[in-house]
Amino acid sequence: MSAKVQAGAVVVTVIVTLAGCSAPSAGPSPVGWGPPVIVPGAPGEAGRTARPGESLPARDWTAVAADVRFAEGMIPHHRQALEMAGLVDSRTTTKGVRDVARQITLTQQPEISLMSDWLSGLGRAAPGHDSHGADGYGMASLEEMNRLRAARGPAFDRLFLQLMIRHHEGARRMASEELKGGQDQRMRLMADDVYTGQGIEIARMKEILTP
Repeated sequence: MSAKVQAGAVVVTVIVTLAGCSAPSAGPSPVGWGPPVIVPGAPGEAGRTARPGESLPARDWTAVAADVRFAEGMIPHHRQALEMAGLVDSRTTTKGVRDVARQITLTQQPEISLMSDWLSGLGRAAPGHDSHGADGYGMASLEEMNRLRAARGPAFDRLFLQLMIRHHEGARRMASEELKGGQDQRMRLMADDVYTGQGIEIARMKEILTP
């Protein structure tokens, strides 16, 4: 049956094959009577719960609920950042703001693709565009997005930077939670990149905002 991992739920161990990991240890690993073990299906297919006593190949890394929450929250969070960045070229000529938007586009679209593929490997679809999984992590409201769309020139620059600084701070909180509770190597590496990279971008945006 398909696995549903929810925030605050008991951690569910998931067997995941990760590219670039070292070879699995020899011999199968028997499934016991502890928390359910979820075997991921093929891309686009749901995973299944392993039967007690079933032998499964041992893997180097496991994914837990915190890893899934991170991916499912960060995808819509990144999508809004890309939407905001996409407004820049037609609304300002300020080089610093354009550079920030360009960096967001270069880094966050590939990260969305990686997280979507990772979720697919667990038999879970990426969050839809109407997902609210990132609410509470610095996301701009509809009213703020409409104000940003309507702004031009210096007014746009200031609002864009204010909203994006808050947005990045929310992403860093999400990354920090993943680093504290996650176990999957790929998601932990991404969280570390987000925490470090967006910290640098926040400092740069603050410099532009207050010259």
